[in-house]
Amino acid sequence: MLLIIESLLVTLGRVLLGLYFIIPGTTKITGYDATSQYMANHGMILIPFFLILTIIIQVGGGLIMVAGYQTKITAFILAGLTLVISLAMHDFWTMPAGELQTGHETQNFVKNMAIMAGLLAMAGLGGGRWSLDARLARAGAAA
Repeated sequence: MLLIIESLLVTLGRVLLGLYFIIPGTTKITGYDATSQYMANHGMILIPFFLILTIIIQVGGGLIMVAGYQTKITAFILAGLTLVISLAMHDFWTMPAGELQTGHETQNFVKNMAIMAGLLAMAGLGGGRWSLDARLARAGAAA
């Protein structure tokens, strides 16, 4: 019973982490102009390149995480993306004290660090028993 609960929790965590990237990646597509402006407001350079790269990593990586395929490397890449986005886009330490936006960016930064922690745990532990990785490993062992 404990193994089933553990497998369920790992799978649920992996799927939720994947969805966390699929949804914002999709909204970056539908809100491309607004996202470009947000990036410009934060002093980002080469916006079209970095925005398209981010969309590819978020949507593609999110889908791969949901499936549990190449979970360790995908989680590590998504953790790196999360760190870069946090440092570049949620730079609350550069904003004047007392601004409403400072609190919002602080909250986003701290939230992203927690998400990054979950991704790093997934990068270390893998996708669990109910992942495509585990299924492929079982098939390889049986061959």
